Amino acid sequence: MKNKSSLQGKTALVTGASSGLGAEFARQLAASGCHLILVARRGELLQKLKQELLVKHPVNIQVLTTDLAEADAPQKLYAAIKAAGLSVEILINNAGFGIYGEHAKIPWPQEQQMLMLDILAVMQLTKLVLPEMLERDYGYILQISSIGAYQPSPTYAAYSAAKTFVLYFGEALNYELRNARVSCTVVSPGVTATEFLRVAGQKPSLYQRLLMMQSPEVVRIGLKAMLKRRPSVVPGRMNALMVWSNRFVPRRWSAAITYRLMTLQ
Repeated sequence: MKNKSSLQGKTALVTGASSGLGAEFARQLAASGCHLILVARRGELLQKLKQELLVKHPVNIQVLTTDLAEADAPQKLYAAIKAAGLSVEILINNAGFGIYGEHAKIPWPQEQQMLMLDILAVMQLTKLVLPEMLERDYGYILQISSIGAYQPSPTYAAYSAAKTFVLYFGEALNYELRNARVSCTVVSPGVTATEFLRVAGQKPSLYQRLLMMQSPEVVRIGLKAMLKRRPSVVPGRMNALMVWSNRFVPRRWSAAITYRLMTLQ
């Protein structure tokens, strides 16, 4: 990744860092000289990642095992970070998951947990770290959305709507911050080779198998956009083309097309 010197010695908080995009964000940030605060539910995987990174990079790494879907978890996490004498200069709001299936058949406790993590934890962590970023007049916030944010997505109805919230919230916040050296960038990946589909309970569709991207490329594109303080980016030419073309399609058609792409085997 270019612009390594701009991140040298900075401290990045990466949520959902135990696997997938979160772990890859940690790898690329560590390679850029960033100190890390790694957060996820699975502490053993965080420790394994920490040891992997310390072998390769002379950075400081703090591991905090936290379930951000719990109502008071973001506040407790932030308190633990401050108690350790750390400041967050880069926030990677990566933690999240989706649920595949018809909305009427998804149990509410499972869906509630998803919304707590995908929306409320994102908002609260952003609100907690933003004042200190503005005070020092330096900071980057990277929110993880999805190309599902750009159209209604049957079989991912609530997840897609949650990611639309993240996208619009992040783009609006970036504009509010236009006069500061603090920014908020939203990266909206398409299907990526992570645990997402397995956790969501979906067998990959033909469309997903054909367009699946690898985590390192998605993360590289997201970090590059973040360093340029862009409001948003869609990794992958085909993903970007699909998002662009949606503006010319009635939402009713878009929903039907998306449903077909999600279910075609």
